[in-house]
Amino acid sequence: MSINNKFLRLQQQNIRNHVKKSDLNTFFSLLDTPDLLLPFDDFQPNQRNRLYPTSVTLSMYLMQTLSADCSCQNIVNIAAINRMNAGLPSGSILTGGYCRARHRLPIKIVSSLVHKTAHLTENLIPKRWRWQGKRVHLIDGTTLTMPDTKENQAIYPQQAAQKPGLGFPVCRVVGVICLASGTILNAAIGAYKGKGASEQALLRQLLATFNAGDLVVGDAMYGSYFLLCALLDKGVDMVFEQMGGRKNSVDFNKGESLGINDHLISFTKPKDRPHWMTEAEYKKQPDSLLIREVAVDGKILITNKLSPIDTPKAALKALYKKRWNIEVDLRNIKSTLGMAILRCKTPAMNQKEIWVYFLAYNLIRLLMVQAALHIDLLPRQLSFKHSLQLGLAFVNHYEPNQNKITLLDLIGQRIVGNRPGRIEPRAIKRRPKSYPLLMKARPLAQQEVRQNGHPKKLK
Repeated sequence: MSINNKFLRLQQQNIRNHVKKSDLNTFFSLLDTPDLLLPFDDFQPNQRNRLYPTSVTLSMYLMQTLSADCSCQNIVNIAAINRMNAGLPSGSILTGGYCRARHRLPIKIVSSLVHKTAHLTENLIPKRWRWQGKRVHLIDGTTLTMPDTKENQAIYPQQAAQKPGLGFPVCRVVGVICLASGTILNAAIGAYKGKGASEQALLRQLLATFNAGDLVVGDAMYGSYFLLCALLDKGVDMVFEQMGGRKNSVDFNKGESLGINDHLISFTKPKDRPHWMTEAEYKKQPDSLLIREVAVDGKILITNKLSPIDTPKAALKALYKKRWNIEVDLRNIKSTLGMAILRCKTPAMNQKEIWVYFLAYNLIRLLMVQAALHIDLLPRQLSFKHSLQLGLAFVNHYEPNQNKITLLDLIGQRIVGNRPGRIEPRAIKRRPKSYPLLMKARPLAQQEVRQNGHPKKLK
């Protein structure tokens, strides 16, 4: 090996060590969970020496996700400044190498870290945070948009009502979130429309997430007969809102009365077999299910918690009100972190970006659980955005002798107000810019501008 090659390899090694220490290890050391790095030993691909090895790429991807300016150019600039401050050559500020490194990053590493952070958080939760000693999982779905490219449109087509070239590819995500900690336990990603694209179809991919004795809470989207059968077969309890079709036919004068607007009723297996279920699977399903229906606050809840003594009506009402937490959690991921609009041009990279967002979210949630245990509060009483801001400030100005206990105290100083029944108009006061809508494909609009110039400004 020539002297020049030896010098180049030594220089690259020094740069990698510095970036690794200044990003990934620093952030994970903030959480006192060094074993989070163990999946790299299992999934690290064989690769030559690079400026952006797998661990460095993931650390930069995480910081890119958590930053206000989440462009690739910004995170590459930050890495160059970090190297320069360490007395190393700043290197190139072109984004090509980093983008190729993100493409090489195995999605299995990211998803395994998401599951690992969820597992670590679950182990920290004391019994007093659980509902009647049970792990409560919230389930819900949401949609995301992504750049309008042929690759994205092929897998995640836009809404049918939109003309070609005017819409954006849409994907559907169904997540399972822990009620106690707010951590996302698992998720399934699919198209917005088409076969197997419904929220129930995606949730069936996540049934392995639930263990016997768990309790699942969801809205009226999930109260179908065969999903109830699948959960009961695993020994999982559930509380759902009654589906619209059944809700209109509920009669509390029928069945076994348990109290006012509270009864046991038998659900009969649908005569028509779903297209996704085989004939053998359909025959295995029970012919009927004994379900409890309860009317609370204008909603009809269904559950397999049949005893009004062990599970009073008021307890079910209070539990279902907590279902709204998953709406807030999804808003934190989509709006606070910025996942609502994905940025990659291919489906595979968009899926990877989603899992990186989930990992970043779980790391902040893990920090919030540690803070809640330290100051004897519940994680749901702490502000996610406040914790995110403090965590980023701590990492960006990290020193080896910094006291993490002070950080946990600062997180605990911002307690979220308890405002049940709060109502706000879904409207904004500030007017948007008066740009007209793009009602034709962009190439056609560009051609018209070349020929006729820009239209006059609208008044």
